[in-house]
Amino acid sequence: MTVLRVRGFEIHKGFLDQSAQSQLLSAIRDVVQAAPLFRPDTPYGKQMSVRMSAAGKYGWFSDMTGYRYVTAHPNGKPWPSIPVEVMEVWDALTGLDRRPECCLINYYDADARMGLHQDKDEADFRWPVVSISLGDEGLFRMGNVTRGGKTESVWLQSGDVVVMGGDARLTYHGVDRIRAQSSTLLRGGGRINLTLRVVE
Repeated sequence: MTVLRVRGFEIHKGFLDQSAQSQLLSAIRDVVQAAPLFRPDTPYGKQMSVRMSAAGKYGWFSDMTGYRYVTAHPNGKPWPSIPVEVMEVWDALTGLDRRPECCLINYYDADARMGLHQDKDEADFRWPVVSISLGDEGLFRMGNVTRGGKTESVWLQSGDVVVMGGDARLTYHGVDRIRAQSSTLLRGGGRINLTLRVVE
């Protein structure tokens, strides 16, 4: 396994083998069955191209009133628990006793994107965000702690895991495009990104 360090981001290439990816995907399918994917609106009135769901005490949500964490799916039901298989990745790469209360699930089809943004809706930025890639490759762009300036990009493949902590915790980042049909993990294609966050 190779670890790349880019702008403070730790990119663990090939951290999950094919078997581990399949087990993780099966666990996430169970979550999505209970908490179906939805496409939120941004505060600017535009619908996001990414579909999402969540597991844990909190899920992330967006609408015309802003970005925030909520304790229930739009259908009114509490979010399912974070699967053990997901927590094992957090434990292995952070070594922290503190565990996340949110696993955000983002599904990217071939046309989906995620603009440069900061993860800053959490209460304490000392804790890292751990990001797991499953399925088609995504072009991950890393910027700076303020908007603008030069950026660097890395293709994230199925099984790669990114740890965003320390200097990278509030660095702008996003996904510019998806390389369609670059993985056979998801039957219909697409990319799933799981991000583990300490919310409180």
